Amino acid sequence: MLAFCRFALSAMIALTIYEQRTVAQFSADALRSQIRDTFFIGERLPELHTELHRHFRIAPGVRAECVLYTTQYDMRVPAIVYRPDTLPSDGKKLPGLVVVNGHGGDKFSWYAYYAGILYARAGAVVVTFDPTGEGERNPQRKSGTRAHDQIKGDATLARRQAGLLITDVMQAVSLLAQRPEVDANRIGIMGYSLGSFIVSLAGAIDRRPRVSVMVGGGNLDGPDEYWDNSKPMCQGLPYRALDYLGDRPATVYALHALRGATLICNGRDDTVVNMHRTHEPFFEDLQARVARLLGSSANTFDFQIIDRCSHRPLFVTRPVVQWLERQLDLPNWTSQDIDNLPDTRVGDWSTRFDIEMDKGYATEDREAGTRALLDDVPGFNRWDLAVLTETAWRQRKQELIIDSWLANARASELVDLK
Repeated sequence: MLAFCRFALSAMIALTIYEQRTVAQFSADALRSQIRDTFFIGERLPELHTELHRHFRIAPGVRAECVLYTTQYDMRVPAIVYRPDTLPSDGKKLPGLVVVNGHGGDKFSWYAYYAGILYARAGAVVVTFDPTGEGERNPQRKSGTRAHDQIKGDATLARRQAGLLITDVMQAVSLLAQRPEVDANRIGIMGYSLGSFIVSLAGAIDRRPRVSVMVGGGNLDGPDEYWDNSKPMCQGLPYRALDYLGDRPATVYALHALRGATLICNGRDDTVVNMHRTHEPFFEDLQARVARLLGSSANTFDFQIIDRCSHRPLFVTRPVVQWLERQLDLPNWTSQDIDNLPDTRVGDWSTRFDIEMDKGYATEDREAGTRALLDDVPGFNRWDLAVLTETAWRQRKQELIIDSWLANARASELVDLK
């Protein structure tokens, strides 16, 4: 009851802020704090306690590091860090990128691996990780399970789970920011599908990322529309919990604008996230609402709509790479270089190297038809990307799996009710 009262009071305070503020009164810090409270994210993030388990040359010009870092309740997140094989001899620091997966995706997904190789060759340091319930955070060490969707709970538990998803991303930003070769002022976060929703929230409350990119989503809409009625435990209920913001999309992207540059990139024919109803007029209207809230049209957000394209991880394609080069100054490639680089159809690449794709998305209009930049990315073996050996994973399983997080979350609810 006490926890509910605290949340209700926070919501009323935030609603009052929204109703009374003019452009001059727009209080980003107050809103960020309210959103963090909504998702049970403390003002101080957990200590990272990063563990390096091994490193190896995963592709020509690219090294991979297998690491663990800490998230909520001292749980551990398995991650791969991709970086250029050779660091700059002049000591210049590199940009960093965090890849946030869609439903069923993890660090073993083709697009997480491909993005790691692609952007490491561009001169960035890239973090990919297993979201809750997938990969090495799954009780059977499986991928594509969508285990977090199977949790049954109320809106409070959904807010806690969203807080975990956001914290995982923020901790990955911390991981990059603490690396000596990374420029902490040139870090980006980019998410696909569910990852786009998580990045929209993380980018609103975390002031550190220089850029945020949302593909296969980012088209946040209004009351009782698509996002309110999407997957309840990770999207629908958490998005509804932000009703106190008033115009939720405009407020979220106003906070993004105050943090840095933002790109939303979608296929015109993407029916997975309702893009057929959110084309140019939708985004232009949203830009105008963000501008009114900020008092300026500068740095609202950019958007790209790709023709003849459905649901795809478009951050591996030329238009997004070009946008990131302009924002982060990718050390190894100029804009002209990117224009001249070859690309490859992902369906052909996955067949050539026997790379597994989600069957629901292995179609021409979806992921298989993606034109990913570069034509010489090698294939990979799934277990090359495992952080822990089977024996070590079994010994540390309870630090990793979604079941342990759920037990901790429910225990926290009992404490809050007292």
